[in-house]
Amino acid sequence: MIKVGIVGGTGYTGVELLRMLAQHPEVELTAITSRKEAGMPVSEMYSSLRGRVNIAFSTPEDAKLDQCNAVFFATPHGVAMAQAKELLAAGVRIIDLAADFRLQDTAEFEKWYGMPHQCPDILKEAIYGLAEINREKIKTARVIGLAGCYPTSVQLGFAPLISPRLTGGKRFIDTKYLISDSKSGVSGAGRKAEVGTLLAEASDNFKAYGVKGHRHLPEIEQGLKAIAGHDDIKLTFVPHLVPMIRGIHSTLYARILPEAFDVDFQKLFEDFYANEPFVDVMPAGSTPETRSVRGSNQLRIAVHRPGGADTLVILVVEDNLVKGASGQGIQCLNLMFGLPEDMGLQQIALMP
Repeated sequence: MIKVGIVGGTGYTGVELLRMLAQHPEVELTAITSRKEAGMPVSEMYSSLRGRVNIAFSTPEDAKLDQCNAVFFATPHGVAMAQAKELLAAGVRIIDLAADFRLQDTAEFEKWYGMPHQCPDILKEAIYGLAEINREKIKTARVIGLAGCYPTSVQLGFAPLISPRLTGGKRFIDTKYLISDSKSGVSGAGRKAEVGTLLAEASDNFKAYGVKGHRHLPEIEQGLKAIAGHDDIKLTFVPHLVPMIRGIHSTLYARILPEAFDVDFQKLFEDFYANEPFVDVMPAGSTPETRSVRGSNQLRIAVHRPGGADTLVILVVEDNLVKGASGQGIQCLNLMFGLPEDMGLQQIALMP
């Protein structure tokens, strides 16, 4: 059994980790930390876990995280890097759901997250946690900087169009003119109290935010450059808040180059993701809905070319708390410990 600890288990990604790890046949939940709620049984805060999770919250000092095989950080940015050295020295593997180990450029990290990076040496060895792209590297990683929710949908939506694996190095689209029009439910903002996510503010409302610049933009561009194998990437990314609890819908736009007008893009996507357990390329003409992935680790993609013109439209949906966070973390955990990648992640989406 893999002994797993969770730092910061009182938020939405934390409870999703608990929900799925409680069903994982090879995981033993040994610790979950919260200074404020120390001593409180987890099931007292989350009644959905009654009879399934029988441990209490503890302080980080009492949690004995150094005795775990793996520790998830479902915490604000900056927490994981403060504890990483001590845990790695004890042989513990780290999966961080925040941004501490995503951006390889420390200057970029400091610019977007407003804090200095405390362990750039560990950052250098950290592997970006997007299994469909970095599967082999994840298997031997000690530190995972898990992909963000928006970045997961955008990178997996564009990947077949820019990866040399199927393009053979040819360029099918103008990579300097990529657009992502992305929407997220309010749970993406976390469980903290904020005016913008109050029912009276977010319900019956739809708005863009971060238009001048969003911290996920450098992460997405970093990932797309790595997938493409070149730096000739430019993305316009505009996120929106929609009045639903969970889910992400990204509508992606790419200009097809004249020499690629005859490419069968539907087949390209189907071939690229043919063996991926958590990416579903839907039949031509489909329009995936966020409710089709709610509560599951599935990501669904549909490819469109309106009017047969020079613009490709890719529709991507995922659950921001599962494939965009906790489920993706467990997918990485399975790879790191040599388990079937889909173990503990076979939940079917909730309908309606």
